[in-house]
Amino acid sequence: MATTELTEPEKQFTKPSPDPKHSEPWKRHIIRQLKYRDKAQKIVFQDVIRSYVNLLERCAQSALITQSLFSPLRPFSISEDLSSLKTATGELAYKVVELQKEIKIKDAFLEKQHAKLHDTQNCVMAVELEKGRLGSEVKKMTDSNLLLKSNYDTLREGYQHLDEVYRKENLHGSAVLEDMICLKGQAAARMNHHNERRQRARHAGLHKELEVAASKSLNIDTVPQSVSLPSSPLLRRNESEEGLKGSSHLRAFRSASVTSPRILDSIRGLFEKKRRGNSLSSLEEDLCTPLGVCLIARVPTKVTHAVDAHELGINAVRFSPRSNLLATGGTDRVIKLWDISSGLLHYRGTLDGSNEGITSIEFDPTGSRILAGSYDNSALIWRLDDSVPKFTLTGHSRKVTAARFKCNLRQVVTGSADRTVKIWDLQRAACIQTIEVSSYCSDVVCSEYYTISGHFDKKIRFWDSRTASCTQEVPLQGRVTSLDISPNHRELLSCSRDESLQLVDLRMSNTRMTFRAEGFKCGSDSTKAIFSPDGSYLAAGSADGGVYIWNISTGNLERRLPDMHRTSVNAVAWSMSGEYMVSVDKSRCAILWSDI
Repeated sequence: MATTELTEPEKQFTKPSPDPKHSEPWKRHIIRQLKYRDKAQKIVFQDVIRSYVNLLERCAQSALITQSLFSPLRPFSISEDLSSLKTATGELAYKVVELQKEIKIKDAFLEKQHAKLHDTQNCVMAVELEKGRLGSEVKKMTDSNLLLKSNYDTLREGYQHLDEVYRKENLHGSAVLEDMICLKGQAAARMNHHNERRQRARHAGLHKELEVAASKSLNIDTVPQSVSLPSSPLLRRNESEEGLKGSSHLRAFRSASVTSPRILDSIRGLFEKKRRGNSLSSLEEDLCTPLGVCLIARVPTKVTHAVDAHELGINAVRFSPRSNLLATGGTDRVIKLWDISSGLLHYRGTLDGSNEGITSIEFDPTGSRILAGSYDNSALIWRLDDSVPKFTLTGHSRKVTAARFKCNLRQVVTGSADRTVKIWDLQRAACIQTIEVSSYCSDVVCSEYYTISGHFDKKIRFWDSRTASCTQEVPLQGRVTSLDISPNHRELLSCSRDESLQLVDLRMSNTRMTFRAEGFKCGSDSTKAIFSPDGSYLAAGSADGGVYIWNISTGNLERRLPDMHRTSVNAVAWSMSGEYMVSVDKSRCAILWSDI
């Protein structure tokens, strides 16, 4: 950029600048500001000054030309003047053309700048409009937030009040429940005492009549043909189990009945079915016990045999009623049978026919048939002398999680993940009743008149088998994984995902006791817990690979068996003899326990 030199008058009036090193700071600041203003003003007027200088040059040239034309004493000729004039005119014309080009370029650039400025102004206007719209929305949102905060504060106050009321009502309900439990316990104790007195009186009367009958002589040849024993399930079972021994007992009772007809009424009273208030148990149910009877179950202490029983994980295990045979079912679609002798498991055979894994196993009370649930939405029944299923019960839309024989042995109950419980007639191999449930069914057990099911909605439901109606619901604290009924059919055991076992008194239909233990954890949604065969203990497998055994009378943990499983224990089984226990896990291992 060109700089403009100062004229002589300006130089005269311009004082030499003081030395910056010796001047004061405010003077140096003023000098810097003056230099900056001088530079800025020179830049603004630079083009004007340049144009002014060109104009002066042109005026000087014009004056020179005019002087040469009109001067009387011209030293040159007219032709020379014309040539110089043409030269100057050509130069001026060339400069005019160049300036016009520059003007056009500047005009085009100015038009672009104007168009860009117009677009920018339009964008600014659009942004201003958007800003106004967003501002209105922000205001509306602020007002809405204030209203919501006011409503939230009101609801919070109401919630605090209701929470306080709920706590008070909960405490009151707990007190009322405790009082009801106490009263129910007292009523049950009185009823039991009354029943025991009546039973003792009946037995005393029966004993007295038997003594009177025994003291009289009787000729068996004179026995009338019309006199016979009352038909009862227990006598029929004794006849089927004991054969000629049962027949000899029947003849003895027949002779006594001829002598004293009242004995028939007494014996008939022992076998007739009774309903004690709202109790779910009956005398006939109590008599529906398996073939074997265990007086005292022995708590196992050590491993006698361990075997990889299946190719994949084992889901179910069950002893036969005579305790000499074990069945295991796994994800590999088969049931394997094992003989037990000398504390060892000996492979006996395989039952196949299922298209998917086995979920549950049960022997019938005679020990001749096996019922199993399967992942292929069906239940299958085998006879022990045939590896092919005798029946396949199909009708569920999802996997069958549990399958049980009913007390009459002519029917089967199945529970499924499709939220139904079905009752099947084995004579027709057809479903005769479907119970719709609102939750996934994990397990079922049966009594004579009731079917009991456990569900994922943390409830145990009691179903009347005759009307398919739900008569009662027992709520728990976790998803139910298994159910088991005591040998005397008076107590129900449930295992749930809240890491606890619940014992329900079926006569009172309320929770009697809760069993927990440090380290016990329910390993899956199908973990099984069982009663001991004498009804004195509870056993269940844990996710840590241990087997836990509780004492029912004390409510305490009786024993934790050593860690022999590598993975979670799915199921346990206790032999009817009370001598052996078997536990199975997800890693296909089956372990036989005993106290010997």
